[in-house]
This record gives sequence, C-alpha cells and structure tokens, in this order.
Amino acid sequence: MSDHHGASEAQTVSLPEPPCSLTVLSLLSLVVGVVAGALCGGFRWCLEQADSVRNAWSLHALHGFPAGLLLVAGGAVMALISAWMVRRLAPLASGSGIPHVEAVLAGMAQPAPFRLVPVKFLGGVLAIGGGLALGREGPSVQMGATAANAIGRFVRLGADDCRSLLAAGAGAGLATAFNAPAAGAIFVLEELVGRFNPRTACSALGASVAAILMARAMLGGAPDFVVPDFPVIPQVLPQFLFLLTGLVTGLLSVVYNRTLLATLRLSERAAMSVEVRAALIGALGGLIVWLAPHVAGGGDWLTQNAINNTLTWQILPLLFVVRLLFGALSYAAATPGGLFAPMLALGALVGLGCGDIAHVLAPGLVHGTMPFVVVGMSAMFTGAVRAPLTGIVLVVEMTNASNLLLPLLAGSFAAMFVADGLKEEPIYTALRNRVSLDER
Repeated sequence: MSDHHGASEAQTVSLPEPPCSLTVLSLLSLVVGVVAGALCGGFRWCLEQADSVRNAWSLHALHGFPAGLLLVAGGAVMALISAWMVRRLAPLASGSGIPHVEAVLAGMAQPAPFRLVPVKFLGGVLAIGGGLALGREGPSVQMGATAANAIGRFVRLGADDCRSLLAAGAGAGLATAFNAPAAGAIFVLEELVGRFNPRTACSALGASVAAILMARAMLGGAPDFVVPDFPVIPQVLPQFLFLLTGLVTGLLSVVYNRTLLATLRLSERAAMSVEVRAALIGALGGLIVWLAPHVAGGGDWLTQNAINNTLTWQILPLLFVVRLLFGALSYAAATPGGLFAPMLALGALVGLGCGDIAHVLAPGLVHGTMPFVVVGMSAMFTGAVRAPLTGIVLVVEMTNASNLLLPLLAGSFAAMFVADGLKEEPIYTALRNRVSLDER
C-alpha cells in the first residue's frame, strides 16, 4: 500500500503545471515588451553615442599620429574587457546569443541567468562601440529573452508558458533593434520556434508592439534607412533581373556562412587566450576606424550609402571582401555582438553591384540601383539564415519600401534556392551545432 501511495505521489509531482489563461499570458507579454523595449532601446542609444564618439575620434586621428594610436589601443582594450567579462561572468553572452535562445526553445539548453543581461549590454557597447563589425540585434534578442524568462519565473509560470514568454521577449528584442515590430513577431514563429503556436504568436505580437512603443518613445519612430520613393515595377523583365540578383546573393551568402565558420575554427586552434585574441582583433578594428572609419561598426553607413548609390563600383569588391573577413574575425573575438546588421550591409553591397551591372546590360529596364540594394539585403539574409519571411518583412520595415514586395519575393526565392541546393546549413543552426559538439 505504501509503495502504491508513494508511486502516486511521484506521479503527482511529475505532472506538468497547467498553463495560464491566454489573457494572463498576453498581459504578461505586454510587460515583457515594455521591459525589453526599455532595455534594448537603451542599448541602441548607447551604441549610437559610442558611434558618435568613435567618429569624432577618427576625425582627430586624421590630423595626428598619437590620436590614431589611441584608437588602436582603445579598440584593443575595449574588446579585451568585453571578452574578459564574458568569460568570467557570463560565458553564454559570447557572440550573437540567438543560437542559445533557439536551443532553449528546443529544449536543448537551460535559459541564461539574469546576470547575462548586464554583461551582454556593457560588453556589446564596448565591442561594437570600439569598432568591431557586429550587429546590435543578437544582444537585443538574448537580453529580451533573458529578461522575459526572469519575469516568467518571478510570477511562477509553468515551463511551457515561460518558453512562450521567452520567445516573445526575443522577438521584442529584435523588433527594438531594427524598429521592426512585424519582423520581430515573425522571427519568433519562423526562426526561433519553427511552427505556428497561437499562444506564442499572441505573446510575440503583444511583446513586439509594447517594445516598439517604448523604444519609439525613447528614440523616435523613423525607419533605419532613408529610401527615396520608387514606383512599382510591374514589368516581367526587371523581375528576371531581381531573380538573378537573388541567385548571385544566395551564392555569396554561402560564402559568408562558410567564411564565418572557418574563421571560428581557425581562431579556436590559435595558441592564445580568448582575451588576447579579442585584443588583437579589437586593435585591428581600431586600425580600421583610424584609416576608414565608416567601414567599421555594424555597417549601417555602408547600407545607407549603397541605397543612395554614392559608392563607386570600383571599390565594391574591396569593400565586400574587407567587411566579409573583418566581420568573421569580429565574431571570432567571442564578445557580444550579432550578425544581422553586418549581413545586411554585405547584401546591400552585392545588390548595388548587381544594379550597376544590370544598368550597363539593360539600361532601358533599369532606372535606378536602389531596388537591387533592397533585394540584395533581403536575399543575403534569406540565404544565410534561411528565414525568408523574416528577411522580407524586416527589410520592408527598415526601408519603408513596401512597393518592392515582388522583387523581394523573387530575390529571396532565388537566394534560398541556391543556398539549399548547395546543401548549406542555416547559419544559426550551424552555430548551435558547434556549441553542442563542444559541450560533448
């Protein structure tokens, strides 16, 4: 009798906690959105201030050798401190953080402790502000997810509801990073969760809306990039050119993924500590800030100037190679920082190059390079991440170019076709698998 009673108790203890009502989860998602919006909006503001300081110092460096050396030394020290904080205080804060969030949602890893948030925040400001070619979205996604999980645990939600809230916080972080609420919600369903779940979808929508309202109150609501008005392109032949742009960009997205992964493997085999490696890469970043300040950082300047067609075609190959290699090295520094913004900058450069070529080959069909730049951004994201809906909606929200929806669909389809045909693993899946193998 006692054994049967004990077994009954064990079964009772093992039963999962019942889910809360959708109303309660939705209200909590609004709280998560406000917290994530404030946190990630503050992170974005700090990065903007760091960019201003870095650009001001680069102007001083043009007039004096000591100022240039300070940029190099400053980049090294900032990257070293960032890597040291990550290794000693929160190892999960290294890199983007999106692969870890995906692993948590797949039940393959435990959520990060809340101490990750200050490490990710300060470490990201130091690394990206120092000039490394990293994006703000990775830290924003992981900080939003970690804060959401802390809120869920504080109110004692069940495990499934905590995961829904965590996913919503991640989407709110992405929405805040790029001022793109719809992309944040779609990113949760398409990339992080990989399926449609009504509770997760409702939570993601609520958190993204609340986060954007909070962030826009802090930073304003203008799109990330200024894109001139462009008429709808109904003709068939120009769509074929956008399809070709997607094919080229998809091929280069495979090059991007393989370069990043190869650089990570090589850097881990180097006989030096993580901090020394970060300092050397940070010094390289400082040197780039000194010699070509607009090539450093997340890459927004390159993207905007590609949209404006103010970059000559002769320097596009060099810019692409430099940003490709510097971006891969920056990620190998093991500091906080994401991949989206640098990836979009590369796509913009490829799109501009394709637009220039199309204008020479078919001047009667091509009346501007801007549509090719926008298509290149979406196609690069789609080929590398393999999340076409997120890429299309994200680029539309960042550029306010909704009239280019058909070219975006054509380019993203072609990029996904090439990347899948070459059997290239999506970048976040590859990064997550690397971590799993290391843990084994």
